[in-house]
Amino acid sequence: MAVAIARKTLLYEWRRFLPAVAAVAFSGLLMTAQGALLLGIVSANSLYVTQSDADYWLGFPGTQSVELGRTIPASVLTNLYAEPAISHVEPFLLGSGDWRGIHGGGGVSVTVVGIDVQSDSIGLARVVPAKLRNRLREPAAVVVDTADSDKLSIGPGGLAEVNGRTVHVVGFIDGLRGLGGVNVVGSLDTARILDQSLPADGGATYFLFNVAKESEQARVLRHLNQRAPIERFEIWPAKKLADMSTSYMLFDSGAGIAFVFATLIAATIGALITSQTLMAAVAGTIPQYATLRALGVPFSGLRKIVIEQAAWVGLSGLVINGVLSVAIGFIAMIYKVPFELDSAVIVSASLVVLVVAILACLLAVHRLRQADPATLLR
Repeated sequence: MAVAIARKTLLYEWRRFLPAVAAVAFSGLLMTAQGALLLGIVSANSLYVTQSDADYWLGFPGTQSVELGRTIPASVLTNLYAEPAISHVEPFLLGSGDWRGIHGGGGVSVTVVGIDVQSDSIGLARVVPAKLRNRLREPAAVVVDTADSDKLSIGPGGLAEVNGRTVHVVGFIDGLRGLGGVNVVGSLDTARILDQSLPADGGATYFLFNVAKESEQARVLRHLNQRAPIERFEIWPAKKLADMSTSYMLFDSGAGIAFVFATLIAATIGALITSQTLMAAVAGTIPQYATLRALGVPFSGLRKIVIEQAAWVGLSGLVINGVLSVAIGFIAMIYKVPFELDSAVIVSASLVVLVVAILACLLAVHRLRQADPATLLR
């Protein structure tokens, strides 16, 4: 009975509840969009790891985030090559540079990324295809992300200078847009030429490697970790290094903390908008609830009706929110905006909005408990 009354009231009074549905939809959209932006921005800090196919990264001990890696000597390679279970080892270089157009103009700070250009290499394997990787064998050949082409004022086949040395852009990649700076990807030799501070003796910022058999991974890592304190290196599984980089951006950088704060504010505002709109909608139907009270319906029955109405309003708004979120995600993808529409974000935002909607409706109808039905019907 309570369910039937709740639905009939919503259908009959749809104009009264329509603003509440819109409030739920846009409050959910605000929370979802802010959460997706937060995830997208912080996850961009781990792109070097997530866009590579390496199982393990060997680097300088105590590194907090992948972009903060420091040089490690080539001597550590002895430990990797001594393990027959390790199937692939390659260096990964991170340097810096100043990009300038060949005809002059202002400079742009860039990150110089050096990768192995063999066809089976694993560094940035998910964004640099084999055909483009082969072209990086050419002297001074580099690639940049498509989203950064306007910032660099460059097109395919264009020439520019990095640290005063001419580079040739042989193509564009998609999926390596950095948070602030621009990534310029080249071969290991090209990277060392562009940034002369990078080690030329076989050292690297990281050494990437895979273990052929999963059953051997624990033994290999145990043996390598025994040597790590002596030769000053540390090994991270790819997922752990990616999580470390994301956490560093989220909790240890000023930008990350500010964005978390902005996300919390957005969630609070969304909750307030939802609660106030729903309380007003329910308050407008108080006479109908009072009529039911006068007819002998217990307060627990009214509570069920209100919860049912709040659930329907919330679900209707969340369906609209889902459609709008997907649309915004599609637009963000077109414009290369870091927008990660994760299912956890959608579920979290939906639960918050739904709980707030139910609580707001219950608070609005709570004053019926002590009120005189005859007074409310006047």
